[in-house]
Amino acid sequence: MNSHHPLFEEYVRYETRRQFFKRGASFIGTAALAMLAPNLVMAGGKKKAAASASLAALGPHFAPKAKNIIYLHMVGGPSQMDLYDYKPVMQEYFDKDLPESVRMGQRLTTMTSGQARFPIAPSMFKFAQHGKSGMWVSELLPWTSKMVDDMCFVRSMHTEAINHEPAISYMQTGNQITGRPCLGSWMSYGLGSLNQNLPTFVVLVAQPTNTEQVQAISGRLWSSGFLPGEHAGVSFRTSGDPILFINNPPGVPSQVRRKTLDGLKSLNEFNFRQVGDPETHTRIQQFELAFRMQSSVPELTHIASEPESTYALYGEDAKKPGTFANTALLARRMVERGVRFVQIYHNNWDTHANVAGRLPMQCKDVDQACYGLIKDLKQRGLLD
Repeated sequence: MNSHHPLFEEYVRYETRRQFFKRGASFIGTAALAMLAPNLVMAGGKKKAAASASLAALGPHFAPKAKNIIYLHMVGGPSQMDLYDYKPVMQEYFDKDLPESVRMGQRLTTMTSGQARFPIAPSMFKFAQHGKSGMWVSELLPWTSKMVDDMCFVRSMHTEAINHEPAISYMQTGNQITGRPCLGSWMSYGLGSLNQNLPTFVVLVAQPTNTEQVQAISGRLWSSGFLPGEHAGVSFRTSGDPILFINNPPGVPSQVRRKTLDGLKSLNEFNFRQVGDPETHTRIQQFELAFRMQSSVPELTHIASEPESTYALYGEDAKKPGTFANTALLARRMVERGVRFVQIYHNNWDTHANVAGRLPMQCKDVDQACYGLIKDLKQRGLLD
């Protein structure tokens, strides 16, 4: 565009500081790439071939095939020693004090700092090996034990965080300090949408059967951080209307709602011309998406259309709105319809007390549903 064109001058006049740096970032990146990899920007002959070889070397070990992610987050942290991490030798150390060689001066939380001693307590649950892999699984997860060969167990994960809040933030965003984009937002930003009538990133919060010690969770965990707001997670409610005000109020037909949105769009576009805030465009897009969701969401959440074989797979709880099994079934229906990233939160896993009473209930909430979800995805070709 001609730099003296009136429209360009108007754009520059209203350009914000953030827009200026965003517009210049691509030029800085191009200059850096030219300095670090000159062969990639010089065409012709051997240098072009060398550039192709360099790009091939930077590729993944395997060609990527995944198009969607379903992320099941157990809020509070399931006890690995009671579920997957079999430690039979701990039986010999029952009620003995934790050796300093194990703790090695690690910090203590406020909850445990006042304890007079730190006795060792082995798991009270039985373990057995399952599958071709021989993976040890607790008796609390009979359904999960049937699919251990379809699972990947990573035992090298660690963090410096000793409290839930920074730890959960680290898991979602890669940083203990809040304010950065979460995993689902990055996926939305990087890959875009597969269905223009549904959000790219959806969040479901399941209700646990037991609520003795729930952890606080909030929208910051599915925030888009410094990315545009359109990449934030859209939280679906687990009872009533999936999204508040998704339906037109009584007496307001779709034609009137459409005319109202057109008027709001004109006002927002006028505001953008005056201020230049890119979040105004996000607002316009979200209004339009909400209008399209008036027809797509009711069909998505109408699980009564599922055959009885589905409920035999996920369990009868899948028929009850708000349960983990219900949200797992909804997650499958979402990825079938092109939702890129579905995240399910299930609370009350912070079992500081009453492990014998609470942990079996927590496992019962998720065990069959997780098995059903994996088997369902496999038989539909969604794990190929």
